[in-house]
Amino acid sequence: MKRFASPVLAAIALTTALAGPASAAEAILPGYWESTNRLLSPIRTTDVEKRCITPADVEKFMMGPSNRHYSCTYPTRSFAGGKILLKGTCVSKKGRQVAVSGEGAFTPTSFNLTANIATTFAGIPLSGKASTEARRISDVCPPKDSSASE
Repeated sequence: MKRFASPVLAAIALTTALAGPASAAEAILPGYWESTNRLLSPIRTTDVEKRCITPADVEKFMMGPSNRHYSCTYPTRSFAGGKILLKGTCVSKKGRQVAVSGEGAFTPTSFNLTANIATTFAGIPLSGKASTEARRISDVCPPKDSSASE
């Protein structure tokens, strides 16, 4: 389940944190970010990742980012007044659909999100709850040959 959860959580976190701010003043800051992604149910897992977010990335993600595992769309998306609200669908390269709804809070240097996810596997409905807590750990990203993942 972890392989399923972590890419979805990463997509949700970055999409949510960067998607659709009303103005540049309501966006996260570029820099080096660390996020802790947790699948809270049905199986508990935790994944910590570090990622460099450039100024160009902020704009790209504001337009509705996807990661290399999932393509996500959020017809309901609000990122304003320090609050995050989203509802949409992520689809894997193999066509697996995951319904996502979540809410949280953000500042220019941090965000947190709790999301409900639902899908089917072999015709069996599966649902779960996930959370992401992220913080900007530096305004400068390490060199590309660093051992940290991006």
